[in-house]
Amino acid sequence: MNVPAGVVLDGIVVLDKPAGVTSQAAVSRCRRALGVRKAGHAGTLDPMATGVLIVGLGKATRLLGYLAEHDKTYCATIRLGCATTTDDAEGEPLGDAVDATGIADEAILARMAAYRGPIEQRPSSVSAIKVDGKRAYALARAGAAVDLPARPVTIHRYDLLGRTDDAPYCDLDVAVECSSGTYIRALARDLGADLGVGGHITALRRVRSGGFGADEAVGLDAIGPADVLGLADAARRIFPCVTVDAAAAVDAAFGRALPLRLESGPTAVLDPAGRLLGLYALDPSQAGWARPLAVLV
Repeated sequence: MNVPAGVVLDGIVVLDKPAGVTSQAAVSRCRRALGVRKAGHAGTLDPMATGVLIVGLGKATRLLGYLAEHDKTYCATIRLGCATTTDDAEGEPLGDAVDATGIADEAILARMAAYRGPIEQRPSSVSAIKVDGKRAYALARAGAAVDLPARPVTIHRYDLLGRTDDAPYCDLDVAVECSSGTYIRALARDLGADLGVGGHITALRRVRSGGFGADEAVGLDAIGPADVLGLADAARRIFPCVTVDAAAAVDAAFGRALPLRLESGPTAVLDPAGRLLGLYALDPSQAGWARPLAVLV
């Protein structure tokens, strides 16, 4: 992909990550295709998973930590009848398969309902969480025992869309809308455990990340400069925005505090020309003022 000389690409790409590719590998291919030096992603997708991966380019990498905090929506297939070492289809079975075809829909729906709302979830042992400086999945694959503590997450939606029985397995197509940090593999693992038959994920697709959906995502092989959403346009899609005058814009460019009364959470600050200056948040130590979270000019 040839990018015109002198063009600086600062912004985000809504990428449709294919299966069999790590998130970091997808970012690297995106970076090379667009000829940018710096790129990152907001929210890891497992290699087997597909769907929306937000890629930040250039200055937009400073926004990625805040983008990753937004809610996400997934479609997945949960296979009841067998647990695996990785809580997905790439792991080894933990024991023999158990016939799950006799489980009534009512029992499945009742257990799914118990996970809606705020819960404490124990992440999968092969997650990307760091343990003593090392990724949990690296420790697990090296044979180390990994027992991650439960963490608070919120499940806004956990719906059964369809069911297919093929003895001994019962495959459930589900839709999940959840907070950042939720592991869909863990939902499958725990549902199978609750029903006494074991469970794991066989398919996973992220269909929404924050305000960006799969309907606007671009494939790795088709990506080009026209697919880059500029900083200001991206910010308007994601954060509440305020426009400041020229004097305040100068202060923002130097990372100074601004006399702004903001709502809670990150707010995008724009200059009179509509350029994104940075992200600001309430300053808890000084009423009526906001402090910079990320400076982009």
